[in-house]
Amino acid sequence: MEPFKLSNCKILISDLHKVYETKGESVAALQGINMEIEPGEFLAIAGPSGSGKSTLLNLIGGLDRPTSGKIVFGEKDLSSLTNSQLCELRLFSIGFIFQSYNLLPILTAAENVEYVMLLQEMDPVLRRQKALEILTEVGLSQMAHRKPLELSGGQQQRIAVARAIVSHPLVVLADEPTANLDSHTATSLLDLMAHLNETKKITFVFSSHDPLVLSRAKRIIHLHDGQVV
Repeated sequence: MEPFKLSNCKILISDLHKVYETKGESVAALQGINMEIEPGEFLAIAGPSGSGKSTLLNLIGGLDRPTSGKIVFGEKDLSSLTNSQLCELRLFSIGFIFQSYNLLPILTAAENVEYVMLLQEMDPVLRRQKALEILTEVGLSQMAHRKPLELSGGQQQRIAVARAIVSHPLVVLADEPTANLDSHTATSLLDLMAHLNETKKITFVFSSHDPLVLSRAKRIIHLHDGQVV
């Protein structure tokens, strides 16, 4: 059976709400978000802590489901997908970069990059070849056999970028990707992602309040208290 994947990555978000129930109280994380993300964008979702940036990114990536409203990703309404289809969508069409890297500590850099392709059931020889190629592209071919704890924060985040893009996703969602990096390392990482955006036409959507990220974004959407401002 063919895996569930999308043919384009235009994202339409309509009247999106997310409410969490906490200790018997309702907390509105997002309130009526409307926005469009065009294929190939280099876009930042900005706002202070608690503004709803990460919640919005999680909903776009199908990691969580909205309370109401729609996210149409390509030709599919995410709310109409089963959990299994959402898993395949994330596996084949979306790359994720997390603030805390989320690398598997027992695996080498190359094995971490290979992990997505392992889940995709790619041939072992081919996936090792692709992992080494992408590690070369992000400047870490010499670190292929090192484990995450043997790498600096910037190197770990580059491994995370390599893992996110190795299977050519339509869109990469990056949640505060520079939060744990010094300005020099963050600039280098943003240079890399801008290059990938230009050369591979991958859509990048950041959640960030880092001025460095916002200065590099081609478009910024500002959130405050769960609303676009």
